[in-house]
Amino acid sequence: MTERTLHIARDSWPIEGGFTIARGTKTAAETVTVILKEGGHTGRGECVPYARYNETVTGVIGQIESIRPALESGLTREELQTALPPGAARNAADCALWDLEAKKSGKDIFALLGHSRPDRPLITAFTIGLGTPEEMGRKARAARNRPVLKVKLGGKDDLACLQAVRDGAPDARLIVDANEGWDTATYEQMIPAMEAIGIALIEQPFPAGDDDALQSLPRPVPICADEAAHTRHGLEELRRRYDFINIKLDKTGGLTEALALEKAARNMGFGIMVGCMLATSLAMAPAWIVAQGAEFVDLDGPLLLSRDRSPGLRFDGSAIHPPEPALWG
Repeated sequence: MTERTLHIARDSWPIEGGFTIARGTKTAAETVTVILKEGGHTGRGECVPYARYNETVTGVIGQIESIRPALESGLTREELQTALPPGAARNAADCALWDLEAKKSGKDIFALLGHSRPDRPLITAFTIGLGTPEEMGRKARAARNRPVLKVKLGGKDDLACLQAVRDGAPDARLIVDANEGWDTATYEQMIPAMEAIGIALIEQPFPAGDDDALQSLPRPVPICADEAAHTRHGLEELRRRYDFINIKLDKTGGLTEALALEKAARNMGFGIMVGCMLATSLAMAPAWIVAQGAEFVDLDGPLLLSRDRSPGLRFDGSAIHPPEPALWG
């Protein structure tokens, strides 16, 4: 058997102007990259440890180190699904294994999956971080030519912020993301404004695990589960509260589970959004694969950074072209 070696890299990617959501502000994206080398081929996968899910960079690196002997002895993607739990660590390892498999086979990821290489880009949302109405209105004006904007809410001036974004970008399709920052009273106050402004989707208005009210509240605007939806487990329960699910590879634990989750969710009648943590093109590339059939795509992470990996994904405004093998897959 050809020897396989594992390298783990920790990187920090500055965020252009900082990024604020209901839970706080970030100035850099902290990533962990798994690099697997075997027989002259290299596979890579990137993840973002997320404090909301009790993850840290040190902890995620420790998880990956715990399976180093297995990874270097030829652990398969199928075996990885039980070797690590869903989360950032498994995501980086899973995506590295997919990339390595593609490189060893001489096929790109699309051929590996039995598909033709797409000839059209995907259109991603562009995120307007939480701020004052004046700040968010200014950012919306700067992004007014982008077809889809995602608006972070969850503060005391949500109505004014939302109106400022709509005024700044009157033609954009708008997604609202409250990041678990609302209660029932806020939701009931916001819904008429959402309808009037023409919001296309609301992400995770209530805290995951404290969202039973969505079973009885009106949902004139579709509601998308983000923090409440990680893997196929629990989808049946979510049907009573949500219309869409947001698939993120750092939650599913990689592309393998993300593809299975997308299929299961479709079969149960959910709409699909594919999102991301703040990360580089290396993390967006495998998510692009899942996003091909999604109603909503939110893979703008590299657009929010001061710099990206090279080579990275090719962006034309909000259009993201398919990943090239030199980057991933």
